[in-house]
Amino acid sequence: MNSLTSASEQGSIVEAAATSIRAEANIGKLLQDAGRLKPQDMERVLKLQQEQNLRFGEAAQKLGLVTEADIQQALSQQFEYPYIPAAEASLSPELTAATAPYSKEAEALRSVRSELLLRWFNEGRKTLAVGSTRADEGASYLAANLAVLFAQMGRKVLLIDTNMRQPHQQEIFHLGNGMGLSDLLAERVPSLQVHSVKPFHTLAVLPAGSPPPNPAELLARPSFGALLSGLETSYDIILLDTASSQLSSDFQLVAARAGGMLIATRRNVSRLAPLAELKEKILFTGAQVVGAVVLD
Repeated sequence: MNSLTSASEQGSIVEAAATSIRAEANIGKLLQDAGRLKPQDMERVLKLQQEQNLRFGEAAQKLGLVTEADIQQALSQQFEYPYIPAAEASLSPELTAATAPYSKEAEALRSVRSELLLRWFNEGRKTLAVGSTRADEGASYLAANLAVLFAQMGRKVLLIDTNMRQPHQQEIFHLGNGMGLSDLLAERVPSLQVHSVKPFHTLAVLPAGSPPPNPAELLARPSFGALLSGLETSYDIILLDTASSQLSSDFQLVAARAGGMLIATRRNVSRLAPLAELKEKILFTGAQVVGAVVLD
């Protein structure tokens, strides 16, 4: 067997080694910038790394200088995969995709995201409603987490809370009780006012806004459809959190505008008869039932 390598192969090996060294150095800098490592710790980590042929993060963790969570956070920055450690989160713990991205719940939600990319957002569609039969079946939870997951892919995402009767997105994202969709449709504000969500730079949220006396009438206005059409030119994905079907018929107006609805159900809570009725009402609007997600 010929053990000699060509000049090009040697160059590739050297480049690969250099890339690995740069990556390890970047991890160290990210950990320093985050305040997890002190400059004087670097020499200890590098020494152990060389002695035991470890990765930088493994060596730092073995020395007790950082935790596994610190390493995951640094890697998420290096690979441009934003999330917020649960201990530091200023958002609701309901945002599993943001605070616990490596959990089984987040992995299950990623499967839903993949299905939607293949079955709904692959043919030029950009807007999807998310609804349920009851308020406790998790439609708001599902819509919020999907919004984060699509943003983690680098997609430009807008989450709109169209549930003006019992809005929940303002609580999930800690937005307060400011202006929102109702104020825009009632022409109480001159322009669209969305909230950006750090560190998800491609995610924006439009809350429900001031509680109006006439949610159905506002959603029935042509301006709602015109608003969505205009927003589709600026965003890759628009998710609409809707009121439950037991609460009102508002969801039908939203589904009709979106063209499709994803149904949230909850194990040991949802019942077949109301779900069948919800499906019929969605189809009656001309919209599609894109699928149903069973939440625990």
